[in-house]
Amino acid sequence: MQTSEYQTLENANNSNTGDFLPINGTDYLELYVGNARQSAHFFQTALGFQPLAYSGLSTGVKTQESYVLKQDKIRIVLTTPLVGGTEIGKHIDLHGDGVKAIALWVDDAEKAFHETIKRGAEMVFEPIAEQDEFGSVKRAAIKTYGDTIHIFVERKDYKGIFLPHFKAWNPTYQPESIGLKYIDHCVGNVGWNEMNRWTDFYANVMGFSQLVSFDDKDISTEYTALMSKVMSNGNGKIKFPINEPAEGKKKSQIEEYLNFYGGSGVQHIAVATDDIVSTVVAMKSRGIEFLQVPDSYYDTLLDRVGKIEEELSELRNLGVLVDRDEDGYLLQIFTKPIVSRPTLFFEIIQRKGAKSFGKGNFKALFEAIEREQALRGTL
Repeated sequence: MQTSEYQTLENANNSNTGDFLPINGTDYLELYVGNARQSAHFFQTALGFQPLAYSGLSTGVKTQESYVLKQDKIRIVLTTPLVGGTEIGKHIDLHGDGVKAIALWVDDAEKAFHETIKRGAEMVFEPIAEQDEFGSVKRAAIKTYGDTIHIFVERKDYKGIFLPHFKAWNPTYQPESIGLKYIDHCVGNVGWNEMNRWTDFYANVMGFSQLVSFDDKDISTEYTALMSKVMSNGNGKIKFPINEPAEGKKKSQIEEYLNFYGGSGVQHIAVATDDIVSTVVAMKSRGIEFLQVPDSYYDTLLDRVGKIEEELSELRNLGVLVDRDEDGYLLQIFTKPIVSRPTLFFEIIQRKGAKSFGKGNFKALFEAIEREQALRGTL
């Protein structure tokens, strides 16, 4: 990838002095799911998350229950309705299990809310202070693509386990971590001709900068294509690639997602590791399935990316992809969908200096996705 194709994170950092929406990082991701208890077991067993907190009947919440899981800096909230006719239930009915909220950790939730509202954001809920014996958390929320929302979370006055109305969840079953460290980026799929609308939203409403742009010449195969732009906040801690379909001979993965999800939403969650080989080995041993590229991908890998520290035979055996930019290289691999619908999946990524997103792997990756689509009869 050429330097002119994207603004580097260093440049974004240099412009941070005028950032009207400073974000410290991702606070948590909340998924609406059909059965939070069973989903929590999956996240523990297959993905190495540790139990953290619980909210539900035993904490005085009568209409929904939530399990909070943690792995290093990643927090995942799994929420299920306890009664019929709720907005949560309607969301699950339309979309299946999926990401409802990307919560952003800020120092001042009220300021973050008002700064985005005055720039055109649509309100979900105004700033509220939730309290218990451990202090107070302020939260506010705005809409983004589809039914997805951003929640601004201010927790400097809170010492509790997670949020008010949650109690510590400490079951006997606690499988070991698989080495996931933090959320690298979250990818959103939006409808035809909507990518620019939402990249403009992140630029104008939230003050993000465009980090990189890919068109259908960069991301295409014989049959399908898509376009993508990556938006990043001032300090580079939050990165949101936005994908839209492009014309192709057959139905693209983005079109398949939009059909089964019932509209725009979060396509995948990219999580970082410091040792992708050991992480993927652990995930495979726990039953996670990954997309596989042809073995021939590795025949010329070192010619394409140059010297790497990892053993090529290990990467070939696991199906890990490699790409390089002017800052270094990265290793990445993508799971098959982790839910029944062909929608949400995970990317595992290890950065060795690279700040890009694996452009050199796009063709091999999307051909692997097409093979899965063909098996599903949706290509």
